[in-house]
Amino acid sequence: MTDRYKQRAALVIITIALVIAFAFMTNRQETTQAQESKMRHNKLTPEETRVIIDKGTEPPFTGEYNSHTAAGTYICRQCDAPLYRSDDKFDSGCGWPSFDDEIPGAVKRTRDADGRRTEITCANCGGHLGHVFEGEMLTDKNIRHCVNSISLGFVPVGQEAKTETAYFAGGCFWGTELLLQELGGVTSTRVGYMGGTTENPTYREVCDGRTGHAEAVEIIFDPAKTSYEKLARFFFEIHDPTQVDRQGPDIGDQYRSAVFFTSEQQRETTERLIGILKEKGYNVATKVAPAGQFWPAEDYHQDYYQDNGKTPYCHFYRERF
Repeated sequence: MTDRYKQRAALVIITIALVIAFAFMTNRQETTQAQESKMRHNKLTPEETRVIIDKGTEPPFTGEYNSHTAAGTYICRQCDAPLYRSDDKFDSGCGWPSFDDEIPGAVKRTRDADGRRTEITCANCGGHLGHVFEGEMLTDKNIRHCVNSISLGFVPVGQEAKTETAYFAGGCFWGTELLLQELGGVTSTRVGYMGGTTENPTYREVCDGRTGHAEAVEIIFDPAKTSYEKLARFFFEIHDPTQVDRQGPDIGDQYRSAVFFTSEQQRETTERLIGILKEKGYNVATKVAPAGQFWPAEDYHQDYYQDNGKTPYCHFYRERF
């Protein structure tokens, strides 16, 4: 090999490496910007900042929602995301608002550094809410979300924003969730399993192909801010709907492309979009089926890429419509 050839080869390798690095940084920056724009942040008072941002605690029996009994929805003080329903609130006598359930996908759990308690935060913006405790036998659900009043807002019954639910499966649910989270109007997301026969399947059982489930993402969205069609179009553009029982390097029926509809309108919209793609020459393999039981995946799968600071390896946006 001549010196000139070696120099050319080295130059080509360096150029390719720079292009890949630039694309990675651009994608990372765009993802971060999209996530930040999605999360509305209300202006906080110094005391709200101390609790919500700096993870402080308000004094017991001082919060406005400790003895609050009105019917409605408790929302995040920082970003207005719905967190708890009044039907799940109870008087625990601890001095802080207590709930024995949350709105699905609204609250994230993280073990404290000392391993003694589990912190709860808003899944949308990360604002500190309080801690969750189990085994106290205070209600039939045997769980207590101990929440700072100052971390909450309240919307009376009848004034809550109407939401709808959609379910998409398009390969590894980590990447599907991350990209769908970027869309405006998406209230919350959860990853899990749908379309199989085993009750409460584990990740290992699904990966072993013993349950028939697909890795799916549950999307709660505000129809006043976005539409199911917009979500479905985006879904078809962030994965390859022509692949059968796989997505990129991930192979198996749990990685199949599928849409699980919750209404006849969702089914009609999905099939119309598939028809458009077929007219464009795409051999679409996406299955369309009614939504069944959604089984949430293990906690470490939720918001995986956000928590780990990584980017999807087989999901990216490609215009198809």
